[in-house]
Amino acid sequence: MKYRLVKVVLLVMKCNTLIILAAGASSRMKQSLGNTEDFKGKALLPLGKEQKPVIYYVLQNAQKAAFTQVILVVGKDAEAFKDYLKNNPISGLKLSFAFQNIPNGREKPLGTADAVFQTMEQYPDLKNKVFAVCNTDNLYSVQALKLLRHETSPHAFISYDRDGLDFPAERIRSFALLVQNPEGILQDLVEKPSEAIAEAYKDAKGVLRVSMNLWKFNGKEAFPFLQDCPLHPTRLEKELPYAVLTMVQAGISFQGIPIKEHVPDLTSKEDIGKVVNYLKNMN
Repeated sequence: MKYRLVKVVLLVMKCNTLIILAAGASSRMKQSLGNTEDFKGKALLPLGKEQKPVIYYVLQNAQKAAFTQVILVVGKDAEAFKDYLKNNPISGLKLSFAFQNIPNGREKPLGTADAVFQTMEQYPDLKNKVFAVCNTDNLYSVQALKLLRHETSPHAFISYDRDGLDFPAERIRSFALLVQNPEGILQDLVEKPSEAIAEAYKDAKGVLRVSMNLWKFNGKEAFPFLQDCPLHPTRLEKELPYAVLTMVQAGISFQGIPIKEHVPDLTSKEDIGKVVNYLKNMN
């Protein structure tokens, strides 16, 4: 009887589904490129010699990490994504689309927590599954995706060593710091602390840790918090880290998975060359 109980728990916690958030407006990238009319979103920008976009590499890494289902969350203008992925499928991945609708009175989507909530509404089976969530403009490694997928805790996140990120110092200092207990359980998020204050938030190994928005959720527990996520007081969006914080405050445990590596990011035109060089060195 004990053996059967353990087996059921492991099956419930198995994570095969990855939600990729791609409904953002990409306004900073579009502006830095000169507001080009043929701009289809930063996740579809052709990169390097092979001219493949970052979404291709994110999906490829997800497949290598043994995810079998990917749900791509897009906005109303999703035909470019559909056309590209129809013509460039990733073997072994079942790909579906969810659409993040923009509320009346707004010009942009309501935020990443709202994106996951709307996805769960469109795919109700997610309310009884565990799943991972990531951005579409960050190139997460196979290792990071695999660690998250195999983590047995129902709620988890990749906890990045800040010193492993190869970004300008000013940009790194703008990242929110993770506060974790000695076992790696998330306690708090501290937004944009000064360097003097930041020293107080080092973990048990003396490391400053940040999130790059790579999370794992138990849908049944997470759904009401995503649905009722409060608006961020200054950005006025329903943000995924803010929803996670409300869950932590309600006593839900999030297990941090430590890792030290760079996560290439496409935010503005200046990032394109850096991502291309990363891909070149990776190959």
